[in-house]
Amino acid sequence: MGQSNLISAAISNENKTAVDNALNTVAAALKDILVFNLTPDQRTAMLKMGDKTLAFVDKALEYARQNPNLVPQYVDIPEAEKDLALTRDLFHIYQKLTALTRSVEDAMMVAGGEAYEASLIFYNSVKGASRSNAAGSQAIYEEMQKRFPRRSKKGSGNTDINTQA
Repeated sequence: MGQSNLISAAISNENKTAVDNALNTVAAALKDILVFNLTPDQRTAMLKMGDKTLAFVDKALEYARQNPNLVPQYVDIPEAEKDLALTRDLFHIYQKLTALTRSVEDAMMVAGGEAYEASLIFYNSVKGASRSNAAGSQAIYEEMQKRFPRRSKKGSGNTDINTQA
């Protein structure tokens, strides 16, 4: 089995700095808005706006503007319209960041998978060399096998790395 090589690249220090600076610029531009750190319980309890909800909110605010006599005094329609505009703006940013994050995750997964695959191939080679008492292989094998602890006697007893998750 040959090793795959879907990616062969590096990020220069200049590009790392440029990306860090760009992300810091985005964070700074949104610093007055990105002030929340919701707990999982708060996120679960919070009302959420999706496509169908967006249409409902649009229509409700339109009717509220046209029929101010039906709006309860404690409901601030201009503030709700401001919140809706902010939601739309944030959603646009969110879509771009989500696509970028997914692309970064994909590239990281491919690069990491290839590095891990090469390491496993080397490990298996060292394992075989160790069994043949090749010079220097035993110490390397013993150090590397720590990554794959043996299962207890109650388990299947299989310690082969090719069957490990």
